[in-house]
Amino acid sequence: MLICPQCKFENPHDHKFCQNCGTSLTHKVCPECMTEVPVNAQHCHNCGAECGTVWWAIIAQSGTGEKTQEQTSEEHDKENFPNLPISPSQLTIGSYLDPEQRYQVLEPLLTLDGNAVITEVSTKILDCQPHQISLIEAILANQQQDSVTPSVEVNAIPNLAKAYIVLQSQNHPGIPSIHDAWQQGDMQVILIEDRSDWQDLLELWQKETTSSLQILHWCYQMTQLWTILEPVNGRQSLLELSNLRLDEDQTLALQRLYVEPLNAQPTIELPEDEAADTFVTQKQPLTIKALGHIWQTLFRQSQRTQFGSIVQILEDLELGKIQTIAHLRSRLEDIAIELEVPIPTNFDPIPMEEQDITISATVPTDELEKEIAARNDDLPTVVLSMQLSTLEDAGRTDVGRQRHHNEDCFGIETKIDKLELPRNRVLEARGLYILCDGMGGHAGGEVASELAVNTLRKYFQEHWVGNQLPTKDTIREAVYLANQAIYEVNQQDARSGVGRMGTTLVMLLIQDTQAAVAHVGDSRLYSVTRKRGLEQITVDHEVGQREIARGVEASIAYARPDAYQLTQALGPRDEKSINPDVDFFEINEDSLLILVSDGLSDNDLLENHWQTHLNPLLSSGANLERGVTELIDLANQYNGHDNITAILVRAKVRPNMEGASNS
Repeated sequence: MLICPQCKFENPHDHKFCQNCGTSLTHKVCPECMTEVPVNAQHCHNCGAECGTVWWAIIAQSGTGEKTQEQTSEEHDKENFPNLPISPSQLTIGSYLDPEQRYQVLEPLLTLDGNAVITEVSTKILDCQPHQISLIEAILANQQQDSVTPSVEVNAIPNLAKAYIVLQSQNHPGIPSIHDAWQQGDMQVILIEDRSDWQDLLELWQKETTSSLQILHWCYQMTQLWTILEPVNGRQSLLELSNLRLDEDQTLALQRLYVEPLNAQPTIELPEDEAADTFVTQKQPLTIKALGHIWQTLFRQSQRTQFGSIVQILEDLELGKIQTIAHLRSRLEDIAIELEVPIPTNFDPIPMEEQDITISATVPTDELEKEIAARNDDLPTVVLSMQLSTLEDAGRTDVGRQRHHNEDCFGIETKIDKLELPRNRVLEARGLYILCDGMGGHAGGEVASELAVNTLRKYFQEHWVGNQLPTKDTIREAVYLANQAIYEVNQQDARSGVGRMGTTLVMLLIQDTQAAVAHVGDSRLYSVTRKRGLEQITVDHEVGQREIARGVEASIAYARPDAYQLTQALGPRDEKSINPDVDFFEINEDSLLILVSDGLSDNDLLENHWQTHLNPLLSSGANLERGVTELIDLANQYNGHDNITAILVRAKVRPNMEGASNS
């Protein structure tokens, strides 16, 4: 079946347009020049931008057979890949991995024989049928819906793919996502997120501008990933130097997974060759001593001097004085105290003792996933010390499909000061984001919403001084002033009853990593983070929510005919009738903040579509202007009964390097 990229409706595989929303299933829009291109095109024919769906393919043959120097390439292929429809030497650029001719080879195949029990090749491939649901995608969807996966599908899944499936539920940015996989005899094919062009950890480790704190942060992240990988026997993934990459925010990530043999987990020994970037495996239990070896190699190959107490940690790891992840993390935290900056972390799993946990021969069970997830909740979170690295925004309003005029209004004001130094980068940013949904009809609602936006903007231009957020009382005073401005117009025009104009309000204030939100009515603020997913920050001021707050069951509260009637709004009455909610929070991880009118939030639209329309916008490479346009289009498709307004704010953070020493 074909999954519509716009509405996720399931369509027959031979359809050219989505049966639900009419979106093309054979063409897509170039992200750079907006030209329509075929879905199987790698590059745009108009501007040349890459617009294809690209995956990283791993073709692995289980078995030990060693290669002799006398073997030709073709003999090697036939011996080690007997079940592949076409031998790896014949998988040239432009050929296909599969008989259905869906996955097309883009680059010459890379051979990897570093692991004694698996011979494999890998390459980039182009997905020529990106809307076709894959076996793995279907299995993951079934798991999310608690559906039973047919055994015929289970038997077709390679063992290596099962580790990805287990870890997919963790949604950890360090683990690449899996797209497809299949088993043909002893041959495994796995398609994962392509991270081959991501920056090598070693490349940044060796730069003089990289601080000791940043290096300490990466070591700490390795201990976190070690804990995550242990239940699926994937710790080897951290011990291949070329496998250690950095994402756009310089967070440690893996290019792929390496799964250790279930019956003989290897220990990792340092090679004599100082230029080597992989390790020799010995059939002994794998311990955290291996982490010390990889850190030593990073220091040696980067030609950086080991700093402070890290020298003692490496010695103690080698001597076996540190035997648990908990102990190792504690020692790293001690070094952070020496540097006078707490270790930052976006994911904090519980340390583990050595455990005998292996991957099942079938698809991993919910119990294993729950066990991994449970470790994330039991350990106290290390105090974060983060600073803002980027602040971006985009806003748009639309009349919708049924209204004749737009009563929504929004305003955005940002001020960003950036200081670049050879060893540091400081960003000071302030953002004011206001969204109002007016009521009162033409020359009523739109007047009220615009008046509220302009009043608030002017107030904070005069009263928001210095580099601190306004106080709660100051923010509430601004809201009361906006209410009074609309109320006075109502009085002057002698408006009465439903003729009195008014507006809802949701307002976000950001000062560096500190934020405040104020709201009146049912316009909302949401947030999306990689760790917590979608969260609704504000609670609507409406009858249904009022009754729930009084202890009434939600089903009963919203059975009332007036459940969605507003309990307060700006303008219809004086300030005694409103009680704006004001809350403060800290931005301590990369966040997408979304202000919306009810034309976008009605019918749980964001709750149902955030993974496709919001989650990708966390990436710095995603265009917020295009993202907000796609949200408006989505709302018009499902909720076009009302005006639609959205403001997207992307705040990205990184470890606070101020005060850290450099080696």
